[in-house]
Amino acid sequence: CPGNGICKCRVCECFPNFTGSACDCSLDTSPCMASNGQICNGRGTCECGTCNCTDPKFQGPTCEMCQTCLGVCAEHKDCVQCRAFDKGEKKETCSQECMHFNMTRVESRDKLPQPGQPDPLSHCKEKDVDDCWFYFTYSVNSNGEANVHVVD
Repeated sequence: CPGNGICKCRVCECFPNFTGSACDCSLDTSPCMASNGQICNGRGTCECGTCNCTDPKFQGPTCEMCQTCLGVCAEHKDCVQCRAFDKGEKKETCSQECMHFNMTRVESRDKLPQPGQPDPLSHCKEKDVDDCWFYFTYSVNSNGEANVHVVD
């Protein structure tokens, strides 16, 4: 019972937080906790302290790695561009497709939220339709609300 229980009459009696015939399955879910605070990033199940990813696009110890996914910045750049600057590929459909986040304008890059806040934060630098750089941050708070801060 590899130190996780007591052997009585050839049967393991597991200590709390362990299960299985050999007490080799930990019920501790902390190794499965993704950076967003969800077990296995909400894309898998935690079995014996290890993530079993149920979404085939996601892998890794906490189901957070996705080789084929667009990054957060690329995924939201068209919506940030149309909301903030009224241009880009989604300019005509902006009000239908791009209202899923709260947007705050800031004057300069040093006014953008900085890492270290409780919500996971992505700093983005993307090119607009005129080949100019624009900067924004994207974060999701504990209520599931997306927040964008964009530099005017």
